[in-house]
Amino acid sequence: MKIELAKDYGFCFGVKQAIKKAEKIRDAATIGPLIHNNEEINRLNVNFNVKTLENIHELKDEKKAIIRTHGITKQDLQELKQKDIEIYDATCPFVKKPQNICETVSKEGYEVVIFGDENHPEVKGVKSYVSTKSYVILDEKELDNVKLPNKIALVSQTTKKVQKFMQIANYLMLRVKEVRVFNTICDATFKNQEAIEELSKRSDVVIVVGGKNSSNTKQLFLIAKNNCEDSYLIENEKELKKEWFEGKKHCGVSAGASTPDWIINKVIEKIEKI
Repeated sequence: MKIELAKDYGFCFGVKQAIKKAEKIRDAATIGPLIHNNEEINRLNVNFNVKTLENIHELKDEKKAIIRTHGITKQDLQELKQKDIEIYDATCPFVKKPQNICETVSKEGYEVVIFGDENHPEVKGVKSYVSTKSYVILDEKELDNVKLPNKIALVSQTTKKVQKFMQIANYLMLRVKEVRVFNTICDATFKNQEAIEELSKRSDVVIVVGGKNSSNTKQLFLIAKNNCEDSYLIENEKELKKEWFEGKKHCGVSAGASTPDWIINKVIEKIEKI
């Protein structure tokens, strides 16, 4: 059986930057999981004493706080700055972009449509920078019965599919007089999605490696599953099952933007043994 890695996969720029920062800072607490990968979070905890807190209210005697790659809300950031603690911001630059856009356009009177998952920490953070009205949606039909204003700005969660983003933009342009569209989808996410689209069409089994709570990893899995029925999402090599590969000729492998190479390598080694 041939094992083929996607052309683009794994750690993105923002995650690499955050991991390096956490390793250098050491002995700190992150506000929420630094990235969406439990294995890497555990490694940082064991090797660098970087522990994970659910929110800023869990801070007690910590001397250093690291803001997660997905960012935190504007209100939490203001509260954090009032505490006697060193703050290190590991928010991905691609996540800061929609935060800044939302703050600026809402001051100019635009209401904001955010294409994303309402409960995702990145979206919660972005939404907090809107001072007018905001609409968080996953599908344009959610706006069918909404009376929209004359001025709308559109942004996206960084890990969403660009095709759906374009559908929403087109829908708004047909209904609203003035629409400002900001493509805030991360370039690395787009490349990873393109690569798995191409690879999964040629594979008869696909393994996507990454955190099951990771939005971009789930997107990769959904794309793979659409093209190859025998597609599986795993967090580590222990989840691989021998029967997945029986009679298969071509195994495609990809990984989410929060998945380190050491996990991907272990998965490939296990597949080779199978």
